Amino acid sequence: MAEQRVSSSALTTGMLGALDFKERNMKTLLITGVSSGFGQALAQQALKAGHKVLGTVRSQAALDSFAALAPGRAHGALLDVTDFARIPALVAELEARHGAIDVLVNNAGYGHEGIFEEASLEQMRHQFDVNLWGAVAMMKALVPRFRARRAGHIINITSMGGFITMPGISDYCASKFALEAFSETLSQELAGFNIAVTAVAPGSFRTDWAGRSMVRSERAIADYDALFDPVRQARQQKSGKQLGAPQKAAEAILALISHPKPPAHLLLGSDALALVQQKLASLGASFEEWQALTRSTDG
Repeated sequence: MAEQRVSSSALTTGMLGALDFKERNMKTLLITGVSSGFGQALAQQALKAGHKVLGTVRSQAALDSFAALAPGRAHGALLDVTDFARIPALVAELEARHGAIDVLVNNAGYGHEGIFEEASLEQMRHQFDVNLWGAVAMMKALVPRFRARRAGHIINITSMGGFITMPGISDYCASKFALEAFSETLSQELAGFNIAVTAVAPGSFRTDWAGRSMVRSERAIADYDALFDPVRQARQQKSGKQLGAPQKAAEAILALISHPKPPAHLLLGSDALALVQQKLASLGASFEEWQALTRSTDG
């Protein structure tokens, strides 16, 4: 009987230890743009895993839907990431209400498709405001808090378009190239404070990126028809049939935030891996071919 009591006590202690370990590994994530795409998939998987998620949305209906996913652990906030002035106060408010944020996921973004000569400066500027400067403003608000706590993880959702390019999405690729550069530089600046920064670059996934979420400039210059029309048509036909599964991307990101030494760059999808490796090989070959001219400038 005494032996049974000891076993029960040990079992209870073990269960409490396991629960304590799980509780200690639960995080509070702030994810921008949780109403669709990667943001929605990541928020759902994070909540399923037991994490607390603070998610930004742009409508009251989306806010209500998000909060209903996990009452007490899903907390929404109305935010347009281009409202830069509002972001510091919102971050302060969220931490005051829900405790310290452990992980920032800059996910909010969209794709603008348009031949450079046909796209307006206003369209291109807005692409940067959302995809780049919105993420930068979020980081500006959270980095001092992470540094003070000597802990934090920033995940910037970029794209394989932050490494490779294709006709018709010049400003999209440029915004993602820039976010890759911000991420890599910050990973060096913040490493000494136990703050990780990871640029996560997905390939083609079954999100609305190439569907209803994409902003498309009107075609106007016939000279570009042969180059670009097949690209636009192929992208529209492929939408919804891409290889990548958003849920699996979410699971990969959750694995990333639990790793003690996350990388500065992470590709998601076999297509992203193949295309980026091809780009790097092509760059290496070009640099090698032109190295004599490159070296000729040394004094």
